[in-house]
Amino acid sequence: MEDRIVKITVAGKVKEYQDGLNITQLIEKENVETPEYVTVSVNDEFVERVDFEKALKDGDEVEFLYFMGGGR
Repeated sequence: MEDRIVKITVAGKVKEYQDGLNITQLIEKENVETPEYVTVSVNDEFVERVDFEKALKDGDEVEFLYFMGGGR
């Protein structure tokens, strides 16, 4: 069976990955800093950490978001 390539937009840049890639693997491949604190959105919808093992699909748009604490 031939390996399929999917195009996933990560932080505004279209990148090619093996089909079947999940969010956990993408975080690793993208060398996301402090992955334990990152929030992920796929196609403008937040993804719960328990769903990070679901495969991404061709054309998905992924953003890594960090919520900073602080203030007065």
